Amino acid sequence: MTAKTGKTGKIPLTWLYVPGDRPERVAKALVAGADVVIVDLEDAVAADRKSYARAATSELLSDRHHVPVHVRVNALDGPLARLDIEALADRPGLACLRLPKVTAPSQITRVAELADSLPLFALLESALGIESAYAIATAHPSLTGLSLGESDLRADLGIAADTGLDWARSRVVCAARAAGLAPPPQSVHTDLYDLNDLAASCARGRALGFLGRAAIHPSQLPVIERAYLPTAEEIAAAQEVTKAAATDAGALALPDGRFVDAAVVAGARRTLALADRRPLA
Repeated sequence: MTAKTGKTGKIPLTWLYVPGDRPERVAKALVAGADVVIVDLEDAVAADRKSYARAATSELLSDRHHVPVHVRVNALDGPLARLDIEALADRPGLACLRLPKVTAPSQITRVAELADSLPLFALLESALGIESAYAIATAHPSLTGLSLGESDLRADLGIAADTGLDWARSRVVCAARAAGLAPPPQSVHTDLYDLNDLAASCARGRALGFLGRAAIHPSQLPVIERAYLPTAEEIAAAQEVTKAAATDAGALALPDGRFVDAAVVAGARRTLALADRRPLA
């Protein structure tokens, strides 16, 4: 399945987190150039600021914005998540609820009922969440995407080396694809200053099947976008595939012997959709 586009018509590549108790930062995030802004009510907000963050976010979402706004609610196994959902679900500016630390499909169905089928996005942050990835991905039609919460997952698994998460990453990519969801975006890169390492990490994520990435600072956005935009060579190859497919409704082989079927054509079309974002030379 090809990635779904947002209200702007673009396939999302950048998702910018911002604390819900800092309205001035939220205002800056909305004009920072991200494809999606994620207002965080969970990890980024101290316990004594939760009520204020919820109220400020509710006020923010009383109007629609030119950028889709998602909200990450508090942990589903605590009392705050229900308060968050009840306060925000009917806000006209809310595009999606992001659900942290999901471990079971029943959590998705309960939130879907409470939120009146508002679009949902599940974050898998534990071994149990990873083991349940496909069941979660297919739990309810309101679920529009999956992603990893790698900091919590790393702690849960006791993993130090970054490559130790590659199996979990591939599991989530496969679960999303099997469920007909868009390719997942990568989890955040927590080092704000090492943009070279961010670029290298994005290249690895792209090779694993991710599409785009969450960020925690606007300086990370152009690095992520560059890493996930197709190269000139990839665009040329995609154009060759779609041109050949336009002249033959069935499976076919290109002049160089490459076999082309429906899945290859779908991938080529996604590449060309992303190519529209490339800056002019």
